[in-house]
Amino acid sequence: VMVLPDWLTSLVGVIASAVMIFGGVVPYIPQYRSIVQRRSNEGFSTLVCFILLVASVLRIIFWTVQPFELPLLAQSVVMICAQLVMLHLCVGMREVKARPRFRDLDPSSFWDWAHFSDYIEFLTALTGGFALLTMLFSGFSMYRELLGFASLLTEAMLAVPQWINNNKSKSTEGMSVAMVLCWTSGDIFKTIYFVVKAAPHQFTVCGMLQVCVDLAILYQVYAYGSKANYLAK
Repeated sequence: VMVLPDWLTSLVGVIASAVMIFGGVVPYIPQYRSIVQRRSNEGFSTLVCFILLVASVLRIIFWTVQPFELPLLAQSVVMICAQLVMLHLCVGMREVKARPRFRDLDPSSFWDWAHFSDYIEFLTALTGGFALLTMLFSGFSMYRELLGFASLLTEAMLAVPQWINNNKSKSTEGMSVAMVLCWTSGDIFKTIYFVVKAAPHQFTVCGMLQVCVDLAILYQVYAYGSKANYLAK
């Protein structure tokens, strides 16, 4: 059996960690550019940002009670920054009209607030709320397990709002296919990373679920694209 030199093993580990930390934000670069070019965020579900923000906050808080791989922790911090950038762009692209504020606490207008600051307030409230709960219940193993599972399951649902959005409109127009391809390749890499690093099985299961949803969206690209081409004939 060939044994790799220590320096090469270390280099591969550093590269894999870097990909894990920054690879998750790469899919949003083509979507960001697409929104800027079209001057519209139609076709992109901002609920994707919501899911990633919640999942990342939960993962960071989970790390405080049950530490895991540092690259996964760093990935969460980087992802929060990236999703705030996406939200800032999308909020700025909306039509100027009267919209409720986060402090109105109106469920019917959830995640459709007037200003970017409303989303910052929500993120602050979410983080503070779960931090307080964790301080109170961190001594209970069941709470720790539920916190970790909630983080992973939330992230596993990442692409579901986009799938629903596409299904309702029967179109993938406005959605960056490059973003979904990056999602798919990234989730495959991430799942393999979990297996190699012997991460808790919940990580692997949720990674596989994400890959399945990614493939479902890619099928929508094919199905709705074929339908549009047929109708155009």
